Amino acid sequence: MATHPTQYSSAQEALAHKVRRVPDFPSEGVLFEDLTPVLADPAALHAVIREMAEASQDLGADLIGGLDARGFLLGSAVAFDMGLGILAIRKKGKLPPPVITQEYETEYSTAALQIPADGVDLAGKKVVLVDDVLATGGTLVAATNLIEHAGGEVVGYVVVLEVEGLGGREKLAGAPLVVLDDGHRVNG
Repeated sequence: MATHPTQYSSAQEALAHKVRRVPDFPSEGVLFEDLTPVLADPAALHAVIREMAEASQDLGADLIGGLDARGFLLGSAVAFDMGLGILAIRKKGKLPPPVITQEYETEYSTAALQIPADGVDLAGKKVVLVDDVLATGGTLVAATNLIEHAGGEVVGYVVVLEVEGLGGREKLAGAPLVVLDDGHRVNG
């Protein structure tokens, strides 16, 4: 078993040192914040996962929901760290039937998320949804609707970064939100 490096005292410190900021991507005027260097650095990754797991524990999670695709990476590590399971919330068409589907609006079009309609018992489960970035909030709202439709309860959201000014935070007003980059919590 590997030991966990402790180069960073907090996720905020790791993110400040390792996030790659790319101006004008994917379009002019957008500052893209790339988490790839964070994920590739053991000390930075550990700092991020440690704080995501602590936040998820504080929120009372008994299951982690990871959103396709970077939420799978983060959510799996958080769930493992906590000794919990993970529910992979997939993009439409990636799961065999039967599935539960929730459509939502993106910045550019419409999309859909799915979870299995059977094989995973969500009744009464307290789920924390984990993702890399909160932007408009559409994917997290859609994932919340899926969990609730299947009988679970979303008790909070934990993300690494937030793109401010897109209204995502306001759409998630029903449960606490933890954003690691600023450590800010709302409604909780």
